Amino acid sequence: MSDIIQLLPNIDTEPFEKVLERLEKANISSNDLMTLSPVDVARRADVSIDQVRELTATLIAQLHAQLGFDESRNGHSEEEDATAKSGEEDTRPTWSHISTLDDDLDAALGGGFPAGQVCEITGESAAGKTQLLLTLLLAVQLAPPKGLGKTALYLSTEAPLSTTRLNQILTRHPYLSLLSESERPSLSRVQSAQLQDLESQDHVLRYQVPVQIARANVGLIIIDSIAANFRAEFDRAGAASSSDALARRSLQLTQLGSHLRDLARTHNVAIVVANQVLDRFGPIASYFDAAVTPTPLSQSSVSTQVSNANNNNAAPPQLSQQPVQVFSTNDPLSLDHQQRFFTGWGDQRFLRDLKTPSLGLTWTNQLSARIVLLKQPILKPQDYLLGPGMDIVGWKRHLKVAFSAWSRDNNGVDGVEFEVCEEGIRSKKADDNTGTNEAT
Repeated sequence: MSDIIQLLPNIDTEPFEKVLERLEKANISSNDLMTLSPVDVARRADVSIDQVRELTATLIAQLHAQLGFDESRNGHSEEEDATAKSGEEDTRPTWSHISTLDDDLDAALGGGFPAGQVCEITGESAAGKTQLLLTLLLAVQLAPPKGLGKTALYLSTEAPLSTTRLNQILTRHPYLSLLSESERPSLSRVQSAQLQDLESQDHVLRYQVPVQIARANVGLIIIDSIAANFRAEFDRAGAASSSDALARRSLQLTQLGSHLRDLARTHNVAIVVANQVLDRFGPIASYFDAAVTPTPLSQSSVSTQVSNANNNNAAPPQLSQQPVQVFSTNDPLSLDHQQRFFTGWGDQRFLRDLKTPSLGLTWTNQLSARIVLLKQPILKPQDYLLGPGMDIVGWKRHLKVAFSAWSRDNNGVDGVEFEVCEEGIRSKKADDNTGTNEAT
């Protein structure tokens, strides 16, 4: 079972050496060991049930320790209840978060971005990813509960850190601008580095970042973006079609995710990565196209449509009362069906231009949370007879939690609407008619 060594490099395999040999000969993986019945595993590998149970318990305990679960608290609920009844103050440490500096967005995220976890912010271009990341670089320097009172490290795989925009947020944000000089964040407490390729990225993350965390008291690590170097390495002509290349990429993504989780847990830092998205191709029906029933009007000539445009009595297209099937498959095991549960796209009202975060399901399994920034165009109203209007007059942006280990809900399928402005990002109230600016 060589996969156990890859999964848990520090596990002591000496007591289970003979058992592991038989399990490997029987082609039983660590996943099979934890999911199958001990009786079935013992029968297939020709080992005792007690040995299988002991190995399984050890494996689960090691995984819990790696994920940061506190086993010492298991089975002590009575003591905790007694402490609560006695009126004694609970001295257990609270979960520290980095705020977005907006109450509504923090509420959607379950308090913010927690220390000790690996989170992803994904969205298409100009959705507001960079603006949110820049805000976090300043917020982490604030004293609790807004921040961690620590410095930030920005690792870029694409464009360098925009210090001009960072300074603009610092001076224009209503909360930050009112702080005293000693309490305000500083650009000098934001460090940055460029990751040119996968080799330099791996070297920096494994050898330089741990030293910098201890030296500069780093509380937040941002990687922008996580997919750029992988795309440059594996998406060349012919490379992506190779099965060996795909297997190698999956292994590297698994190793990267394991290392980032270990960094976050060991040093109690928040790691936030930005990710790109891909257009989702496939037989996906559009909500707007499927909802409109064809009429003789839609089949008439262009000249007839134009002439009828001046007729006030022209009837609009009728909406179908039939249920709309967005995805072309009813197979619950298909990717088209399941993507809506972990990508952030597919379950909201506006269903055009569905996206999929880069790096696939292998990378998704490395994350504690995925935060999706959705962007919806606001089109200029036009006569339906002249065709759909394509003049974009603005954008609607929503922050949505695709999945998270700590937030209670995702605030509906659309999430929380926000806007990008000089102060960074802020939630948009229902009665707020101010326009939104472009973002990166």
